[in-house]
Amino acid sequence: MSYQVPDLSEVVAGQPKPLLFATVSGAHLYGFPSRNSDVDVRGVHVLPVAEVVGLRPGPDTLQRMWMRDDVELDLVTHDVLKFSRLLLRPNGYVLEQLMSPLVVHTTPAHDEMRALAPACMTTRHAHHYHGFARNQWRQFERTGELKPLLYTFRALLTGTHLMRTGEVLANLPELTGTHHGPDYLPDLIEAKALGEHRALEGVPQRPTASRLLDDVTHWHDTLDAARQASTLPPIPSAEQALDDLVVALRLTSPHT
Repeated sequence: MSYQVPDLSEVVAGQPKPLLFATVSGAHLYGFPSRNSDVDVRGVHVLPVAEVVGLRPGPDTLQRMWMRDDVELDLVTHDVLKFSRLLLRPNGYVLEQLMSPLVVHTTPAHDEMRALAPACMTTRHAHHYHGFARNQWRQFERTGELKPLLYTFRALLTGTHLMRTGEVLANLPELTGTHHGPDYLPDLIEAKALGEHRALEGVPQRPTASRLLDDVTHWHDTLDAARQASTLPPIPSAEQALDDLVVALRLTSPHT
């Protein structure tokens, strides 16, 4: 992966709560950023005990957006308890953030949580990816833009890969090669690199509307077949281990 993760060490040091990890998500993780794409940084912070059990609870979500070198950075972190609860749901977003290879900041506890990720993966995650793909397809139908079209295929192929292998892989170029995705995707990725909101209509060798619909339908069917054949369990088994990790992190927080 050629994307260079930005040095955000001063941002991490300036966070009001200690960070367990921060990674890059969004189009850079998915392998099709535009030259003007913002950088989505996602992670986990740890609230001290006093801000969990006291009368003035701390923020379970922190967000900051700013410009740096003409690039918009969007940093969102969840408290470790909120993030862990999301991990126990069929939520592909948090799995992708946790397992992202584009690491801005890490800790030993990040490695511990990553080790628990397989016990959070279930066949129910297929429903997340079906739903995300349908929402993006509807947006593509409204706007005709490449971005939601690529997001549609990215979700379907990521979900299929997860069902088949038990591995989180969010990079669309890699997924396309691994699972023999539509042959026009590399051209669409190259075209999208020229502009965040570029329309499919402007791509010379674009697929027809009927071909796109057939392929999206095919990959929904493929994801469903992969779910039915998957060896993943229907429910996660990591609840106790995540609970132990949350308690340990809370009790050892620097501000406890």
